[in-house]
Order: sequence, then C-alpha cells, then structure tokens
Amino acid sequence: MKKIAIFISGAGSNAERMILRFSKMEELEVSCLISSKKNKRIESLCKQHDVSYKESPFRTENHQEIMSYLLKKDVGWLVLAGFLKKIPEEIIKAFPNKIINLHPSLLPKYGGKGMYGMHVHNAVIDAREKISGITIHYVNEEYDKGKIIKQFNTSIEDSDDSNSLFEKIRELETLYFPQVVENEILNTP
Repeated sequence: MKKIAIFISGAGSNAERMILRFSKMEELEVSCLISSKKNKRIESLCKQHDVSYKESPFRTENHQEIMSYLLKKDVGWLVLAGFLKKIPEEIIKAFPNKIINLHPSLLPKYGGKGMYGMHVHNAVIDAREKISGITIHYVNEEYDKGKIIKQFNTSIEDSDDSNSLFEKIRELETLYFPQVVENEILNTP
C-alpha cells in the first residue's frame, strides 16, 4: 500500500477528486491532508473517508512538526493540489522525486514565484498565447523547475478571457491530475 499526503491552500477540488478516487483502491491511499488554511468542507470529507486532516500555516517554525507528522502517517508521497507555500528543502530532501505538483500553465512558461491561479491565466491572456494547459511535475528547490511528468493543453480562442481560460484549465485538471498521480505513484518503485 502506497500512502500519500495531499497539501492544499484553496478550495480543495483536486484533493477531493483524489480522495474519492483513491478511497476505492487497495494499492493507494490518501493517508492525510494538510491545509494551509481552514477548510470545513474538506475537513468533513476527510472524516468521511478516514483521512487524517491537519491545518497548518506552514511557517518556517513548524516545518519539523510537519515532517514528524508525515513520518508518523507513514507517507511515501506528497501531492500539491493548489498548495501555495514553498516546500522547504528539508522536506524535499526527505521525499526526493516523491513530491508531485500541478501547475496551471505549460511550464516553463508562466511559472515561478507568484505565478498561481488567476495570475497565470491573466499573464497568458495578456501575452495573447494561442495555447495553454497544465503541467504535472516533480518538485525541487526552485519554484516550478522540477522534472515534468506530463503536460496537457487546450487552445485559446480570441474570445477567451482569464475566466474562460480558468474553466478550460479546470477541465484539464479534472480529467488528468488524479489519473497521472495514480499512474506515476503506482509505477514508481
């Protein structure tokens, strides 16, 4: 059984899809979820599916506490599903090539510090790109610079704005993120 921890900062829709998908599996389990802010809906979902839920502001002073928690939960993989905090080097070193992130653009374009959510979509629209998408990648010490696992794209029409692009990207996330995470974890020793 491979156990994962999911980290979130937002609504948790991608985390919800993974919890529901993996709760039906014998070889993969969401052991715990860490949210950087209060999320009653996800906390309730975690209780329903026997997933340990923890809120943490994820500040420098509590990184050791987070590490201890992950080790106690016997986690082998971390999945960042809309998590906006930088993962500290000590955690990256403890989980080498075992931290997967979802980014809402086709990296290396529109990545880096401060590039998340609508900031990315606004930049893509402002640059008049004709294509965007999602990148599922490993996390290293630099924002959005880890090895790319998979990318999926969508076209951008002249009539698209940041909000319609957001919806297209969300659709790609819904279709592919849980599936790629599952395949990557199950097929990596």
